Amino acid sequence: MKKLTIILLALVSMTATAQTKKVSILGDSYSTFQGVNPEGYNPFYPNDRNDVTEVSQTWWDLYIKAKGYQLEKNDSWGGSTICGTGYGRMDASRNNFISRVDRLGDPDIIFIFGGTNDAWANAPLGEYQWSDWTKDDCKNFRPAMACLIDMLKKQYPKAQLYSILNSELRDTFNESMREVCKHCGVQLIELHDIDKQNGHPSIAGMKSICDQLLEAIK
Repeated sequence: MKKLTIILLALVSMTATAQTKKVSILGDSYSTFQGVNPEGYNPFYPNDRNDVTEVSQTWWDLYIKAKGYQLEKNDSWGGSTICGTGYGRMDASRNNFISRVDRLGDPDIIFIFGGTNDAWANAPLGEYQWSDWTKDDCKNFRPAMACLIDMLKKQYPKAQLYSILNSELRDTFNESMREVCKHCGVQLIELHDIDKQNGHPSIAGMKSICDQLLEAIK
């Protein structure tokens, strides 16, 4: 009887482990934290002008713990754009989202949380394009976003993709993100009423992001 109990407990433990989903994040400064992202990735958090001081206060840690998931990879680079055009129209191809697609490990869920720097940098929108992208095409936001999703789907065919849209961005970028995600079949979660300090989510803002994700993803 004792042996049977031990075997059953082991099976339950193995089943629980197998069912624990792994989450990866491809993001910008909103998803950074010192010591979590790869070295040299220019994290924003912690920051003297923001009250988020602990990993446990970030949107992604709150969400992962609320769901009982585990973090696979957090590849978030402060100031990075989805497209290959950065601030001052500089070439951002070295560290944009597209350049980091292959760094997410083996996730079951991928959150794409970007577009903020594209909008803030006033990156060119370009035309909607659904295939055959070149590097020059992807210096524009619309084709770059479509290319990014296509690359992620091919690299991680078993992963569920979610795109998160920051609040208070330009309507042109909001509409572009909606159109690309709709065409590519990716759920877009549009944030609203996010409290921010120094342009970045505060403790209250981080909690609100988590709550909105929990509500949007059933």
